[in-house]
Amino acid sequence: MRMAELSERSGITTATIKYYLREGLLRPGRRISATQAEYDEEHLRRLRLVRALIQVGRMPVATAREVLVAVEDESLDRHTRLGAALWALPDGSSGAGGSDADAAHEAAQLRVEDLLERLDWTFARERRDESPAYRMLVRAVAGLSVTGYPCTVEDLLAYARPAAELSVVDLDMVERYEPGSEQVEAAVALTVLYEPVLLSLRRLAETEESNRRFGSGD
Repeated sequence: MRMAELSERSGITTATIKYYLREGLLRPGRRISATQAEYDEEHLRRLRLVRALIQVGRMPVATAREVLVAVEDESLDRHTRLGAALWALPDGSSGAGGSDADAAHEAAQLRVEDLLERLDWTFARERRDESPAYRMLVRAVAGLSVTGYPCTVEDLLAYARPAAELSVVDLDMVERYEPGSEQVEAAVALTVLYEPVLLSLRRLAETEESNRRFGSGD
């Protein structure tokens, strides 16, 4: 397909596609003349991933490029490749500091360690030093404590167990795609695209439960 068709099918303007090409987020098409190139379904699929990362996930171009490097690393097995791509996603780092924050961080780390042990999430424990998700969880638990809403391990377990069930749904969905780059791309795109779905569903569910408990029945 030509650039115009690629733009029409992807819903991304030709100017943006050219920008992605210049930034190395999209492989060049097959040159058919001095001024024209031809693109295929792989380009279309990659454009959808880039759009998910940058336009939906609000990811900086440099970070998106790191994610794509992990996606394309065919020297890794499927599990490692998926992990490398997902770990390249932004982890919401913040610059909180001070003695109170440091103490809360240490306490949160101990709580998260206890949580992972109770869940028997051995891989998460073994790779915690490399895991952005682990660091994000520790910061979140520390933030709850610092702001006056500390949570217990039991509270965390109540969230972790449904998360484990959701992970099965997530990977079942990923396995609908062809193994290799297509599957890794799908894992990354669906992680980015479904996070707002999960957040919105949680908020809708809370309004329903609040109405059930505290509403007037209107």
